[in-house]
Amino acid sequence: MFDTLPTQIGVGVMVLVVAFAFLKGDEPERIAGGAYVLGWFATLLIQGEGAVRGTQWGMMGLDTVALAVFIALAWKSGRAWPVWASGLQSLIVMSHLLTLVDIRPPLMAFYAVINLASYGILLVIAIGTFWAWQERRAAGLE
Repeated sequence: MFDTLPTQIGVGVMVLVVAFAFLKGDEPERIAGGAYVLGWFATLLIQGEGAVRGTQWGMMGLDTVALAVFIALAWKSGRAWPVWASGLQSLIVMSHLLTLVDIRPPLMAFYAVINLASYGILLVIAIGTFWAWQERRAAGLE
């Protein structure tokens, strides 16, 4: 599972961004970071090793729940980054829907969309955390 360098780098980036969100972010950033890590752990548990064809229902369900979390954050918080995270997460859900309607995209394209969108989500969480941290520092709260 963590036997390749790209996988190890991806996990390292995720841990750094989520730690940054928990240490310096406000409540929306912490919720997003927690949801991201919980989704990642749940994906490890339900991911089918041999399921390369067809719809992976468990993964699709987890990604749909993550989309709902980001949409709720965009709706309830007055910040811009959850909207971007929602858009990127909707790309992931739409990739699952492509397999559901039997369009059958190339497998590498499917994984590329999911991985790049996931890195984008981590990027917007990091940017949102940085903005929240800077706003608190400007207000003299930190």
